[in-house]
Amino acid sequence: MNRGRNQNGLLWIGGYCALPLAAILLALLLLSGCSSVQRNPPLQVWPDMKIQEKFMPQRESAVFADFRASRRPPEGAIARGHLTEDTPFYTGMEGDVYVGKNPVPVTMALLKQGQTKFNIYCTPCHDREGLGHGAVPTHVPTWQPANLTDDRIVQFADGDIFNVITNGRRSMPSYRFQVEVADRWAIISYVRVLQRAHHSTANDVPPETQAELK
Repeated sequence: MNRGRNQNGLLWIGGYCALPLAAILLALLLLSGCSSVQRNPPLQVWPDMKIQEKFMPQRESAVFADFRASRRPPEGAIARGHLTEDTPFYTGMEGDVYVGKNPVPVTMALLKQGQTKFNIYCTPCHDREGLGHGAVPTHVPTWQPANLTDDRIVQFADGDIFNVITNGRRSMPSYRFQVEVADRWAIISYVRVLQRAHHSTANDVPPETQAELK
């Protein structure tokens, strides 16, 4: 093999400059670290971030004396999203029977709250009077919501209506994620007002205000 130096002092081997060859070999060595070949354990120039005091699935952990990363929850812990009691307020049920009467005391503030939530979530299908003539059935005639003032629904227990709002029924979807529990009971109270107004007569008006109807 011919070896020598040119007039600039660069080393030549076999007619090739040795400096670019060394750079190529160094680049190949560095690129070899990017190959798909995985070493177990991998070679590390400095400690990897994954080697630290933390929990790893199916691996021992030195954080606790028993080396178990998966810990039992503390006694009395409640899973996220399940901080509710099995009561009529949260379920609308008393045992296996629908709650007959709204467990929330009916006040003017509750009725106003129910009216607000009803107008937001219910009127697109049921309209503001609860007759089922909202914007949705107007544009989709095959989808006819229930008339909330119908005698059939008037006879529903309050817990039954709560169940419909929570879980949906037939073409009506569930509104458990849109409407909070307290707002569902407020809506039910307001629906009862709509029903009473629809089926009321002049005799239902207090005597001191009956003159205003004439």
